[in-house]
Amino acid sequence: MREGDRLDRMAADHQTMHVPKFFVRQKITMMVNQYEVLGADADGSEGELLGFAQQKRMALKEEVRFYADRAKTHPVFSFKARKAIDLNSGYDVLDPSSQPLGFFRKDFGRSLLRSSWHLSGPGLEAFGQERDQTIATLRRVWDFIPFLGEIWVPFIFHFDFVDTASGQVVMTSERKRSIRDRYTVTVPDQRLDFRLAASLAVALDALQSR
Repeated sequence: MREGDRLDRMAADHQTMHVPKFFVRQKITMMVNQYEVLGADADGSEGELLGFAQQKRMALKEEVRFYADRAKTHPVFSFKARKAIDLNSGYDVLDPSSQPLGFFRKDFGRSLLRSSWHLSGPGLEAFGQERDQTIATLRRVWDFIPFLGEIWVPFIFHFDFVDTASGQVVMTSERKRSIRDRYTVTVPDQRLDFRLAASLAVALDALQSR
């Protein structure tokens, strides 16, 4: 299959795609943070590129765009802050034509002790937070120690999201033990659109300190 045909197919597939498992890898460059969203092969290893995103640093109004290719020729979805500066207002996930796909926001009150997020999409309302309260506390102590807060965090932390009505798990994000941030994301709930899940998975890293 030609590369152009593959990208066209992937862009179209994002309209209805549910991906039960995928991976997120971060790469830090001089001006931006880059993220690769990769599918899972049959053996559970990292597979095909599903999305490539860049986060500009120090942006007043956060917006992260995802592309089907590393050359950024085929946009497939994005997430964007509703308001500049006021990050408590949350983020809309949008398709390439700016139609809404879902929404997420950080719960800053609960996040003082344990990072917490709200997620909503068609027919779905979910709440997620760090899995381990002890790790959450240690991370906050680490951030307050001079100089340490500016370097790599050695703690492995995970997030679990559950349906607010049923309590069933809809998504998990588990950080791997590595210098650069790498995550394994599972999405057992078929109602959760891949674009919304991937946006949230990247946001859990890119916006964690916001």
